[in-house]
Amino acid sequence: MKTIVVIIPAYNEEKAIAHVINEIPDTVSEIIVVSNNSTDNTIAVAQNAGATVLSENKKGYGNACLKGLDYFANKEQKPDIVVFLDGDYSDYPAELTKLIAPIIADDIDFVIGARVAALREKNSMTPQQVFGNWLATFLMGLFFNAKFSDLGPFRAIKYKKLLALNMEDKTYGWTVEMQLKVLKQKMTYIEIPVRYKNRIGVSKVSGTVKGTVMAGVKIIGWIFKYTFK
Repeated sequence: MKTIVVIIPAYNEEKAIAHVINEIPDTVSEIIVVSNNSTDNTIAVAQNAGATVLSENKKGYGNACLKGLDYFANKEQKPDIVVFLDGDYSDYPAELTKLIAPIIADDIDFVIGARVAALREKNSMTPQQVFGNWLATFLMGLFFNAKFSDLGPFRAIKYKKLLALNMEDKTYGWTVEMQLKVLKQKMTYIEIPVRYKNRIGVSKVSGTVKGTVMAGVKIIGWIFKYTFK
């Protein structure tokens, strides 16, 4: 029986986080919510919903994810599979079962939940998100012959393979860094189409001009860094 854990970075998601936690399948051993400097009741709501809650005061999606990994580094019992999931309720947590199935079968190291157009709710992704995903995955295909179509945050990976990636990005580049390192290390990967809906609340990245620009710069920067490394 594989041990599956979920890491959820969360910044001011008090209205959404309980919905996310409650819909995660019972096969998951532990749910870690990392409050990334939240100023609302995210921590209390997540705890009441049954999650283990950590606090990371250094802002940044990558910082929150790294905090979650540090938690398991200090535990004697290590997980077999780590799933990353956003705390805004834009994904369907029950689809976690689809993402981990190829890993449990031991055929695949890394699985992306791809937010394909046919399964996306109207306006659930902004035009800049759609374009940014296209550009990033196009460049990865051009330079690395990658078969990615999305940088979706809903993803699963073998724990030992995740450690081997030596993740380091602290902010917006976490997702693309992971995909680039999977390619560089020649790990096996696939995408599985997942549904995607309008999030609860306003996005902290795509919902602002600054967030969109900073994310775009970081993502493209990682791609060119690895292209010429």
